[in-house]
Amino acid sequence: MSFTVYGAAGSGSVPVEATLTLIGAPFTVVEAPTWEGEAERDKVAPVNPMRQLPALVMPSGEVMTESAAILIWLADAHPEAGLAPRLDDPARGQFLRWMAFIPASIYSMYWVRDDPSRLAGDDADDQARILDRTAERIAECWRRMNAQVSPGRFILGDRLSVLDLYVAVASRWRPGRTRFYAEAPKLADVVRRVDALPVLEAFWKARYPFDEGWEA
Repeated sequence: MSFTVYGAAGSGSVPVEATLTLIGAPFTVVEAPTWEGEAERDKVAPVNPMRQLPALVMPSGEVMTESAAILIWLADAHPEAGLAPRLDDPARGQFLRWMAFIPASIYSMYWVRDDPSRLAGDDADDQARILDRTAERIAECWRRMNAQVSPGRFILGDRLSVLDLYVAVASRWRPGRTRFYAEAPKLADVVRRVDALPVLEAFWKARYPFDEGWEA
């Protein structure tokens, strides 16, 4: 039986879809770019009253929301894929730390950035200030993460994990990869390595292509 992902190309559902691809689980996507308006958010409402992406409907019909929770659950439910440190692995604590850090400190900024009027109202100057300040906050968070990790080939060492997929996708959102490379040089090599994984080449082309100028 198949999973169903409520998501959109280039969105927070992409690391979930990449994980399902790597573990070889069949899935379909209900495309719902929620930042485009109420009609798209309404598509998600039956499975997530917050009307946010991603949402995962399991073959049993159970629903999961929250990207970090979904990624951790998928990795733990499929240990044969090796996409997360096991419970007794010394790297498990740092894995959970950074898996929580991404949505709490970085991903959360995009609820504001997708529609600054949510906090600024209709004032264009206030909206511009919010966009500028949230971009600076995101850059600061990447900088602080970079200062506290010691990557190998990947963030936690030499084995790919869902954390690498999460960072590779989130680092492409504004203020963009060029700024990310400058703020987080130790993580830059990791995300480039994830971008270049042969096993995900077709997936990236379909769900988050590296179009000309994409790093800006």
